[in-house]
Amino acid sequence: MISRHIEKALGNSSAIREVCEYSAKLAKEIGDENVFDFSLGNPATKPPKAFDETITAVLQTTDSMKLHGYTDSEGMEEVREAIAKNLSERFGVAFEKQHICVTVGAGGALNVVLRTLLDIDDEVIIFAPYFGEYNHYIDNFYGKAVVVQPDLETFEPDMEDFEKKITERTKAVIVNSPNNPSGVVYKEGTLKAIAEILYKKQSQYGHDIYWISDEPYRELLYDGAVHHCPCKYYDNTFLGYSFSKSLSLPGERIGYVAVSPNMADVAHVALGVKNANRILGFVNAPSLMQLTVAKCLEEETDIEYYNTNRKILYEGLTKLGFTCVKPEGAFYLFLKSPIEDDVKFCKEAMKYHLMMVNGTSFECPGYVRLAYCISTDKVKRSLEQFAKLAKEFDL
Repeated sequence: MISRHIEKALGNSSAIREVCEYSAKLAKEIGDENVFDFSLGNPATKPPKAFDETITAVLQTTDSMKLHGYTDSEGMEEVREAIAKNLSERFGVAFEKQHICVTVGAGGALNVVLRTLLDIDDEVIIFAPYFGEYNHYIDNFYGKAVVVQPDLETFEPDMEDFEKKITERTKAVIVNSPNNPSGVVYKEGTLKAIAEILYKKQSQYGHDIYWISDEPYRELLYDGAVHHCPCKYYDNTFLGYSFSKSLSLPGERIGYVAVSPNMADVAHVALGVKNANRILGFVNAPSLMQLTVAKCLEEETDIEYYNTNRKILYEGLTKLGFTCVKPEGAFYLFLKSPIEDDVKFCKEAMKYHLMMVNGTSFECPGYVRLAYCISTDKVKRSLEQFAKLAKEFDL
């Protein structure tokens, strides 16, 4: 018999995966070209050419014992040095190799950090709308998720609600910008305000509170939007990163945790991260991927591909009468449901073979998420189906 803990998790299955599975089934019946699946955030661009060339060179020139052997649990020394140098030059924060732990993707990174920090019933604040897996990650270590509501004008956090939700049990806050599901990029003033509140609450309660920055989309920016490194504003910060989106490598499961060099007791915390990575069973991130991405830190995916899709979809939907949050980053668009019941709206959209994910699953009812990381042709052709959907709801 499975544990009560996992039994509970089964009752909170992923709405994204459910829609994706239905979409795959429908595609077999009517043809993939007739299904407009905006459900899954799976990159639609190929990895950069330089990545393919680099992995080939690594395979040809690296001793196979090193290439396929265990590494240190926090990753290869030269890989961590390369990542630290890249971060330092990019963000002006003095990272060194001992501050880096290479992980099995951003999901692995977040679980490693939470395992390092949480005791039973510690609270972790998350800003709605948010990636639903955060609930499971926090629950993995018997923590408690505390949700802060968004300002529905900006889709940035409601700062008054944030300050009110911090308690003596608060151990961390997870910040995701560019945001999944809204595509919003938090402004520098917002980050400074978060830092100011956290410093105030640390002083009030007399213990460290940590900022966990989940930023797998930080390279996917549009219209001049800027990603600001939170380490510049708050000392007790972890960066959680993945190459899944920046290099289009979701199946390779490679990312890292960076511990701010200015963190209180940084050496001890970094040692805790290294140990958590080991005892969680990750042991080390894939050796081949470590060696390859370390040489591709300046490479990027075809951002213009996503930007084209973003413009077509946003402009097309607003012309049809839908209200949308204009995305500044990532590859998601948040659309306001024309009816209060966003779950019902998503089901109605399925009649037109439009697959979207309800905002309720992101703790933001009344909205739906569209992942526009699909073919540009499908984005264009989907507008005819959205026109039918708009007519049904008298837009």
